[in-house]
Amino acid sequence: MNIIAVTSCPTGVAHTYLAEANLKKSAKKLNIPILVETQGAVESEYILSNEDIKNADIVLIAADKKIELSRFINKNIIEVSVTKAAKDAEGLLRAIVGGELTAHRLSDAGDAPAAGQATRSAIGDIYVHLITGVNLMIPFVVAGGILIALSFAFGIKAATPGDPSFNPLAKMLSDIGGGSAFALMLPVLAFGISQSISGKAGIVAGAVGGMMAIHTGSGFLGALLAGFLAGYVTLLINKYIKLPKSIISLKPILIVPLLSVFITGAMMALLIGEPIKLLLGLLTTFLNSLGNANSAILGLLFGMMVAFDMGGPLNKTVCMFAIGLMSSGIYGPIAACMAAGMVPPLGIALATTLFKRKFTRQEVETGKVTYILGLSFITEGAIPFAVADPFRVIPAIVCGSGLAGALSMMLGCASRAPHGGIFVMFIPNVITNVLAYSFAIAAGSLLTALILLFIKKDVPQSLQEG
Repeated sequence: MNIIAVTSCPTGVAHTYLAEANLKKSAKKLNIPILVETQGAVESEYILSNEDIKNADIVLIAADKKIELSRFINKNIIEVSVTKAAKDAEGLLRAIVGGELTAHRLSDAGDAPAAGQATRSAIGDIYVHLITGVNLMIPFVVAGGILIALSFAFGIKAATPGDPSFNPLAKMLSDIGGGSAFALMLPVLAFGISQSISGKAGIVAGAVGGMMAIHTGSGFLGALLAGFLAGYVTLLINKYIKLPKSIISLKPILIVPLLSVFITGAMMALLIGEPIKLLLGLLTTFLNSLGNANSAILGLLFGMMVAFDMGGPLNKTVCMFAIGLMSSGIYGPIAACMAAGMVPPLGIALATTLFKRKFTRQEVETGKVTYILGLSFITEGAIPFAVADPFRVIPAIVCGSGLAGALSMMLGCASRAPHGGIFVMFIPNVITNVLAYSFAIAAGSLLTALILLFIKKDVPQSLQEG
């Protein structure tokens, strides 16, 4: 059986490539021809050609977001979650070859669901919409946050006119990073969620809902709710309001945006804004009141979740929550998340340097590059090693990151930058307790390396020598 596959996850990072690697590995083991195209954050190493599609017996779509199927007309298609391919690729391929999974045939009429086609649950849909918004927001957060951090190099109040330390360059950096890029964080999050639900029609109400989250003080949580509210309100308006043909052209440019913006804005102002603002206030008070022991527990949980899927949905959700707290003046959780996110690639890279017998020659060489990824807070650098040996590598990095997060919170470390890794540590006034922060990262990385030493098997001598 000739199989071609497309893998894609909402974040376009971890599971997209885990699924690709495991499908190839399992297909080789089962002697099944397979070609895999990834639709992720970077361009796929292989793009399915028309000839590949023509010769395919089965088209496997392992994805948790919408994939364009028009090029697979008249082919037998099997759709599954990308998680299934990432976790049990061998079982999935066996089920396909054994006929246990029913394929649906895509006709010229389009890609409407047919018998056997997989459908997402309501929870799955919510998760996809959420991650879509988060992914749109991340570049604004990273660029804006680092520019704000650079302004602090001139002094904490150097961007404030009238302060003795005032510096025009610091103010410019702060205006660009904080007044513009960072200020767009919540509207972009909300309209990303809304657009995912209701298409382009949802952008306007989503963006306005995000701005209302700012005006009402409901912050990150308010923007999340605004995005979903705007998306579903727009969807309902589009579905149930019918107009005569003579004025139907007014619907997309007047009726839908006017009603969706009004309803979303009114509900944020009258129903959602104040309760969420109160909740955030209580949360802020609680976090500020935590002692060292309780802070360590929170940091432990944050760290473990950041490492578990190496830049995937859980990682991004935790980091976005921590970034949301920054707007309330709480900078400890984001520091813990960044430390924890640096540990997986750094710990693995350290292990490849100290314990070479545990890794192939290729992995040892890859480990040299992984140092740079870890120092840059690119947790995804751990993915190739996790794919090769998930049951040993993932527990090791989760433990190491948990320790780093716990130590960071317990030692009172804080970060005014949401990203940047080790490089923002050199900017004055950005990281609180730099030495303690460095210790937390080093301790977590060393723990990861030591766990790998004890639980990872030695590779054959022939593989060590390449």
